[in-house]
Amino acid sequence: MNTDDRHSDRLDPGQLGLGDMDPESFREHGHAVIDWIADYLEGVEDRPVRPRVAPGEVRGSLPAAPPEHPEPFADAMRDLDELVMPGITHWNHPSFHAYFAITGSGPGILGEALAAALNVNGMLWSTSPSATELEELVLDWLRQLLGLRDGWRGIIADTASMSTMLALAAARERSGLDVRQRGLAGRPDVPMLRVYTSEHAHSSVEKAAIALGLGRDGVRLIEVDERYRMRADALAEAVREDMRFGYRPIAIVATVGTTSTTSVDPVAAIADVRDEVVAELGHDVWLHVDGAYGGMVGICEEMRWVLEGVDRADSFVTNPHKWLFTPIDCSALFVADPTALTQAFALVAEYLTTEDEGVTDYMDWGVQLGRRFRALKLWLVLRYFGAEGLATRLREHVAQAQRVAARLEANEDLRVVAPVPMSTVCFLADPGWLAVPEPDPDSPPPDDPAAAAVVRRGVARDELNRELLRRINGSGAALLSHTVLDGRYVLRLATGSLRTTDDHLERTCALIEHELAGLRGVA
Repeated sequence: MNTDDRHSDRLDPGQLGLGDMDPESFREHGHAVIDWIADYLEGVEDRPVRPRVAPGEVRGSLPAAPPEHPEPFADAMRDLDELVMPGITHWNHPSFHAYFAITGSGPGILGEALAAALNVNGMLWSTSPSATELEELVLDWLRQLLGLRDGWRGIIADTASMSTMLALAAARERSGLDVRQRGLAGRPDVPMLRVYTSEHAHSSVEKAAIALGLGRDGVRLIEVDERYRMRADALAEAVREDMRFGYRPIAIVATVGTTSTTSVDPVAAIADVRDEVVAELGHDVWLHVDGAYGGMVGICEEMRWVLEGVDRADSFVTNPHKWLFTPIDCSALFVADPTALTQAFALVAEYLTTEDEGVTDYMDWGVQLGRRFRALKLWLVLRYFGAEGLATRLREHVAQAQRVAARLEANEDLRVVAPVPMSTVCFLADPGWLAVPEPDPDSPPPDDPAAAAVVRRGVARDELNRELLRRINGSGAALLSHTVLDGRYVLRLATGSLRTTDDHLERTCALIEHELAGLRGVA
């Protein structure tokens, strides 16, 4: 094989033949990679949380065409350090507080490496019995940790977005409309189908409706109460109104730990509404509970109230990759009865038929045929930390959020604007010194000058908080995110990382106050 003279003396023996990387080279590079990972995790807090690169900068620094000849592995690792790492957002950083703080833990990272080495496809039981049976086992362990009743069965998907889509596909199948065979298009016998969820629910519910042919018009958003929880009475009213106009309810999605505020919908009351509607309709309405983030805190017995009513649902999702220290991606979808899933998706080509009896073929539970061995990393995480260790860490994260909330509330210029039931704090800057623009003298006077002044102050406050977030994140010392609550631009600070200590959180709070003080002269 013709090789580049500049590299030939540093190429591995395996690169010069027709085979794979040779065992000795693999050991050498493998040790170097493990050392690199260990050094990275040890020193991650010394890096800026968010990269300081312009769009296209990373790609522009790399060759536009693939290499013609083999290149030394060490050269690729050098380019990883010099060209790729400057564009990485460090989700493992102890001051990453945006979205939901997550942890790729040591045992999870090693589990990911082992799964990659085994490289099995768990589509059928027969294609790797251990992959299927370990998945069944580890999900039952998780069920027990959460205190869910016997009988729930599960499947590991990539994310909660996919899990929710699978659940709603099962709901559509159980509606009795034979969508699997006949589809939805051009059918005069199919009424408008409705899915109900909170106005604070994750966007994956609407995305699932788009993918399943229900459309965004097929999703009705239900008002929330003062704690940003779905109102069961508003749900009942909406469902009955739709029924009067000929809509067909097929599913309700409740949320345990909403994305913006981590609020917990009253699942038991929502289940009551579902049962009443089913009695009136005479057909099933699927109840899905999205606990992608908040469900995991049910491992702590004193927090198990968040799962009240979940045992009455048809499906429930929670993500180990959000708050159980498992590297992304790993989403656990539980179903009370997998029949609707398998009826929706089972399609066995001749080349996939087997004579195995009494086994689970996970390819029948969803759209994917190829399935990674995700259960392995979750199994290692659960064994490494144990039930007690997991609960202790989750409790600390909840307590950290309470301490952050108290710290921010102690500043007269900052306000916590939502309850803090878990590990996320929503707050905004609302200082007395905020300069509010005077009314435009060229505009007609408002009918209600006081109300107009409130609006002007709200606009000024939103701009202040946008600039505050920009400065915090631009510093590289911490990364926060935002949401909008009751029309207000609000900042979010999430704890939940194994690497985040009170010292890190104190520094982040001090940074918030420092950047806010720096805005006083320009606001």
